[in-house]
Amino acid sequence: MKEPMSQEQIAKKLAEKNIRPSLQRMAIYDFLVKNPVHPTAETIYLALSPSMPTLSRTTIYNTLKQFSECNLVQTVTIENGELRYDAETSSHMHFKCTSCGTVFDIFEPVAISPAVIPEGFAMQKAQVNIWGTCSSCASSST
Repeated sequence: MKEPMSQEQIAKKLAEKNIRPSLQRMAIYDFLVKNPVHPTAETIYLALSPSMPTLSRTTIYNTLKQFSECNLVQTVTIENGELRYDAETSSHMHFKCTSCGTVFDIFEPVAISPAVIPEGFAMQKAQVNIWGTCSSCASSST
């Protein structure tokens, strides 16, 4: 999980990626950093819109696309084509609890053997998703 960032740090991080640090963009990135729950665009909109009445879903989607293209966030598709967003951009896996629906980061190293990549192919990104029951749900069902 990333450490909380100040508004100045967020503005600098966006500016480093040539993204103008508007209040809305900063709020979206701040939400992602402070809430490592792999939210959907709709989740972000519902969380931020009460305090930002001029925020639109279109702004959320456009900002997330821009963040993804600049590698500020990574997109995670864990099931049913549902796109989620993660401010943790280092290589890691995702574990989705089939009971509570929470998505967790797992930072254990994963090696993808070159043998599984067909000859002539060039891998750019790998995404590993695991489904099961988280420790909280497992302990509550016993």
